[in-house]
Amino acid sequence: MKQFIIFIRKEFKHVFRDRKTLLMLFGLPIVQIVLFGFALTNEINNSKMVVLDYARDKGSQELIAKLESSRYFEIEKNLLSDKQLEAAFREGKIKTAVIFPPNFYHDLMHTNKTQLQVIADGTDPNTATTLVNYIQTITAQYQQQVMGQTKLPYRIVPELRMLYNPELKGAYNYVPGVMALVLMLVCVMMTSISIVREKELGTMEILLVSPFKPLLVILSKAVPYLIVSLVNLAVILLLSVFALGLPVNGSVVLLVSVSTLYIITALSMGLLISTTTASQQTAMLLSLMGMLLPTMLFAGFMFPIENMPLPLQVISNIVPAKWYYIIVKRVMIKGLGFASVWKEVTILFVMTMLLLGISLKKFKIRLA
Repeated sequence: MKQFIIFIRKEFKHVFRDRKTLLMLFGLPIVQIVLFGFALTNEINNSKMVVLDYARDKGSQELIAKLESSRYFEIEKNLLSDKQLEAAFREGKIKTAVIFPPNFYHDLMHTNKTQLQVIADGTDPNTATTLVNYIQTITAQYQQQVMGQTKLPYRIVPELRMLYNPELKGAYNYVPGVMALVLMLVCVMMTSISIVREKELGTMEILLVSPFKPLLVILSKAVPYLIVSLVNLAVILLLSVFALGLPVNGSVVLLVSVSTLYIITALSMGLLISTTTASQQTAMLLSLMGMLLPTMLFAGFMFPIENMPLPLQVISNIVPAKWYYIIVKRVMIKGLGFASVWKEVTILFVMTMLLLGISLKKFKIRLA
């Protein structure tokens, strides 16, 4: 253990004597969390929707048919109660819900005015706004269809409600995304050059002839960046709460624990790159290009994954940031517990064990 601590101290000295590294470690998260723009959202197709129809009359059935026949929505199920509606949003499988009040068509025909309620998941404000606009447009088209040639001004007034983010703040979407992006990039880039640096400086030979075990060598490379990444996590959370007004509705302990697991996943990926490359430039290029684009494209905070072709949706499953982004939104914004994220946590854990195992094996090969 004394040797292990000495190696960790050595790695900390490498980190803190390099001003460029310090700027990347601490400056990048702060700049991105403060200046990162709102997520870009393209046209949304086949969004999951549920319907709660208390009317069950001609008007509600016709409007449901128009919603389902559009390319924007796919009705997941017809609900029977408000309790089922809350459960459907908690599962995270749907983005919107439409509720028809009793006597929907009767009120439209006899009073020339009726209402329906539209509920959207506001954790992604851009997507929620887009979907609500789609529903309003389809409702207006149905309204014109009912009016036909008559002069009576039939009116259907949607009552809108945004769950979890009623003010539609962009921070509710991009803060979890920036957390996933920054932690991944910092951890992968910094650890990817750690072992390669030893080779280029000629100090790898010392490690090769020492009685120090390969596992402890790898861990000594990862521990300093784990601690630095936890500091970055604390900075991001503090800025989110006090500067951006983003609440942490769920368990802070669960959020930090899952974030630690994600950080270890990213560190494992960086170590794998480090053990399979021969130069710092190659390691940096692989970590930057190999993780920046997948994280931005497949995490889900910039472009909805459900809109992508099926092969790309399948590829997104191997990107750790996707699962971490889902966890952060559910825990931090929706206030859900471990029971709602255990599948995603299990996937991250399996990825971590697999990456660590491969890194250790590759390092042993180099020792032979």
